[in-house]
Order: sequence, then structure tokens, then C-alpha cells
Amino acid sequence: MRLLADLGLGSNMGDRLENLQGAVDGLRARGERILAFSCVYETDPVGGPEQANFLNAVVRVETERSPYALLDLAAELEQAAGRVRKEHWGPRVLDVDILRCARVREAGQDKQEGESGPSGRGSGEKKSPYGDLCWVSIQDPPHLIVPHPRLQERAFVLVPLGDVDPEVKRTLGDAAALASVPSVGSGGSGEVRLLDVRLT
Repeated sequence: MRLLADLGLGSNMGDRLENLQGAVDGLRARGERILAFSCVYETDPVGGPEQANFLNAVVRVETERSPYALLDLAAELEQAAGRVRKEHWGPRVLDVDILRCARVREAGQDKQEGESGPSGRGSGEKKSPYGDLCWVSIQDPPHLIVPHPRLQERAFVLVPLGDVDPEVKRTLGDAAALASVPSVGSGGSGEVRLLDVRLT
């Protein structure tokens, strides 16, 4: 089974850009195929104690791993970067989150339980350039929830996710929730600032 997964990367300790790049390099070294990168954004911390600003990005990968194996890989990358979990929503060297994932359905395959079409609205939707994608829903707290439970609330995720998937607002399908998300450089709480740097 092939999965397409959107992974959120974040760092607000040490060399933040190097930490994000290290995650990308770690994905490649472990056999994951990188399909797309977002731009890199500096964002204000949301929740938790007072702390430094984050760098955030999203990377889209194609993987043979299951969502649970991908979760283990995310934890492995965080540990390799030196992350130590001391407090909830505290500063972190590296954060790797599974934002969403989809099974790449081959010709003749049927949808499986917990999957929807490109936007959950049935046929007639614009097809993905990656093939027929069946978006996966997993509700297994506290271990794994996909899509990420706070995905639609956070500009620091939605803005870079929109770089790798321009259709993201339509495919998430909750215009009311997304309408309040700050845009790039909008100012105020939750501002997302585009940086002149790229992951490779």
C-alpha cells in the first residue's frame, strides 16, 4: 500500500532551519520519497509557556509505511534531533506531525473503511496529480488522530500546507473554520511570515 502523507515540521530551538532540513534529510535517508516542500515560515508560538518564534514548513512524502509506522518514524526523527519532552506545548528542537495522509488507490481498488474521496464529497471532484487519493481518517487517541485534530485552527500549518496542496481549503471542506485563519504577513496574533529560505 502506498501512502501520500503531509508532514508538518516545526522548530524553535537551536539552528531552526538546520533542524527542519535535518528532518527532510532523515526522511530521505530512511527511504521516503519527497514529493513537495512548502516555503519556510516564521510563526508566533501558539499556547504553552513564553518561548521563541518557530520556523514551520510542510513536506509531502510518498511512503510504503502505515500511518502508525509513520508516527514511529516521526518520533525517531525528533529523537535524533535531540528533542526532550519536558512540558506540553513547550519549546522544541524538532516537531514532526502527521497532518493528513491518503492511500494512493490503484486502478480497480475499492475504498477501505475510514477513507473518503478527494474531499469527502463524492465524484466530480478535481483529481490529484498523484492519482486517485483516498484520504484516511484515524481516531485512536491518544496514539494517533488523522487528520491532525487542530489542523483547521492553525495558520502555521494551513499556510505551508497550502503551498504543497493549493486545493487544501476546498478539500478540508470547512470554510467557516478556515475563514478566521490569518494570512501571510497579516499582522497580529498568529502571524505567519514568509522567509527567503528554502528546504532542499
